[in-house]
Amino acid sequence: MQRICVIGGSRYFGKLLVQRLLAAGHRVTVINRGSVPPPPGAEHLVVDRDDEAALVAALGSRAFDVVVDQVCYTPVQARAAVRAFAGRTRRYVMTSTIEVYDPATAALPAAAPHTPVPEERVDPAAWPVRTDLPWDDAAYRDAHYGEGKRQAESVLTRDGRFAFASVRSAHVLGGGAREFTGRLAYYTDRLVRGAEIDVFARELPTVFIHYEELADLLLWAATATAFTGPLNACSDGLLDVRGLAAVLAAEAGREPVYRTVAPGEPAGPFSFDRYYAMSNTRAKELGFVFSRTTGWLPGAAAESITASTTPAA
Repeated sequence: MQRICVIGGSRYFGKLLVQRLLAAGHRVTVINRGSVPPPPGAEHLVVDRDDEAALVAALGSRAFDVVVDQVCYTPVQARAAVRAFAGRTRRYVMTSTIEVYDPATAALPAAAPHTPVPEERVDPAAWPVRTDLPWDDAAYRDAHYGEGKRQAESVLTRDGRFAFASVRSAHVLGGGAREFTGRLAYYTDRLVRGAEIDVFARELPTVFIHYEELADLLLWAATATAFTGPLNACSDGLLDVRGLAAVLAAEAGREPVYRTVAPGEPAGPFSFDRYYAMSNTRAKELGFVFSRTTGWLPGAAAESITASTTPAA
């Protein structure tokens, strides 16, 4: 049994992580703003993690074996977390993102074309940090999501007051209506309606992970391994948006209709005209076993189609 603190953890794979931690017999404390209660059995601290003084007060004398931070988006939040949890935990695991590798959002070292990207492509120990940027502005933060994650990783890596690991997640799918981002629904809705799907003239592949697999990996990262540094998390197998749409179309019984966007025009959420699909070799070498995207994607497609065609209550 370990004492685990989960910051966020109120929905989707974060909520599932809390449920699996509890089922494994761990003592779990969930920190969120109170909009959604945690699963039964978890301690609940209602506090805004952006209010550092309130967070420290809410923590009181608590200490943890591991903190899993699901909602760290900026270097400012990371620095506050360091101050709040230094001396309270031996290990800190942050959920990060494939978007740290997006060459459209940062000047990154040249990579071999069409070769899955390893963790060292973005080294948080060397990444510059700018806490003076307007990270408290939601619109700015959303527009600079990948950069915020890069800088948050950098702060937590460099501080050194606890062991730090970041899990760089692929695009998360599955769960039907629980998949709250609406990215898969973009495609299922268009397929069901016969509407056009916006794509690039030359689509490049990316990587995905099922939300249950990501919860399993975070459970493993928090309780069953001691790795530090960044770790890519993605199911086996690359897939471009046309391949994704083909799986959805097979489940929906419809033929996709594509519209090629003009140069400079945006396409759908999983359309990419630049390559930054991740390699999961490091996680495998550490002992985690991934599923294949093609194994679970038809089920996720069926869930999404059901959610898309079910009338709202």
